Amino acid sequence: MSSRSKPPRPPFCLENRVFVALLQAADTVSQDAEQLFKAAGLTGAQYNVLRILRGAEPAGLPCRGIGDRMISHDPDMTRLLDRMEKRGLITRERQTDDRRVVKTRITSQGLSLLKTLDQPVHDLHKRQFRHMPASRLKALGVLLVEVRAGKEG
Repeated sequence: MSSRSKPPRPPFCLENRVFVALLQAADTVSQDAEQLFKAAGLTGAQYNVLRILRGAEPAGLPCRGIGDRMISHDPDMTRLLDRMEKRGLITRERQTDDRRVVKTRITSQGLSLLKTLDQPVHDLHKRQFRHMPASRLKALGVLLVEVRAGKEG
């Protein structure tokens, strides 16, 4: 064996290839979305929080409830919410019946910003998946749910 020969690579099994393909696909579609959110002055995580809080109206959610629903978990949810509150996109209020609980709600400004993004996000997703017939998209959705279910089981 010469000093220039490469060490043998471990076999790249099917699961490895699927894992890498899944990460690459997620990166491809999320980069376009991040650009869209950035143009609106948001990060993807901030957009996700607004989307979650709109769905929780009018009750709002505690910090943990938001974190549990996030697409990508943010290790510092409190700071993320601090920045959003300073911008007037959300409000937080300590509950009187249980002082440990702080409810977070979307503001009218946050709702307005989210509304301006609804159609552009919809159009982006249509463009991103236009090359795939609906039957394949449905099958992909089922498979992705199955992947996630494996983690929970």
